[in-house]
Amino acid sequence: MKLTSEMIKAKAKDFGLDMVGIANIERYQNAPPMMDPKNYFPEAKSVIVTVMRIPRGSYRGIEEGTHWHNYTYYAYNRLNTLFRPRLTYALACFIEDHGWEAVPNYPAVPERNPVRMPVGEGKMPSDIVTSIRLMAVGAGVGEIGHSKVFLNPRFGPRVRLGSILTDAELEPDPMIEPGTICNKCNRCAKDCPGNAIPGVRDKEKQLTVEIGGKKITWGDVDMGRCTLTHHGFNNTIS
Repeated sequence: MKLTSEMIKAKAKDFGLDMVGIANIERYQNAPPMMDPKNYFPEAKSVIVTVMRIPRGSYRGIEEGTHWHNYTYYAYNRLNTLFRPRLTYALACFIEDHGWEAVPNYPAVPERNPVRMPVGEGKMPSDIVTSIRLMAVGAGVGEIGHSKVFLNPRFGPRVRLGSILTDAELEPDPMIEPGTICNKCNRCAKDCPGNAIPGVRDKEKQLTVEIGGKKITWGDVDMGRCTLTHHGFNNTIS
């Protein structure tokens, strides 16, 4: 049955998603092997990335210093595990109803790759995780900032992302040129309380991946320092 990018985007809007971006699978051919979406679904032709905004007001209690857990519970946990996945699921069902396969993905943590040994010689590990940020870059819904935070042209860093792989061949969206949103001003590195973000001039602590023929670069953030600071142990960090 006929299925187009326009049909998918119209249905996504009806469901309540804020934005959808679409990429052809070839854009990810130079991604790290354990982040290559074709290792999930070899017959995939397109990647669909779903976007939901984080409400601006969910930060209010943090700004007032009176209600910190609302962001963690509502804007992080529930947006990642309930609100957005329900809409991604509905969109996947819409694709299946048109006769195409749809593989919805949870945005897990690719930094943990691999966590198990391959199941056989020449095979990939059994629990690989692609990077939702790289998928979203390829689908044209934003770029990865120097701090590794994903940045959307409309909502900035206030987004939650999901993805669907499909064997439907869809019209892709243009990618956003690197440097359009993040100008590498180094403010994130200067303001990071745990000194977890390397400076933009520290080229040895930057990661680069090619997506869609474009070099995507961001700082190699020390997540251990982030964890210490988050739990109030920043006084132990040199």
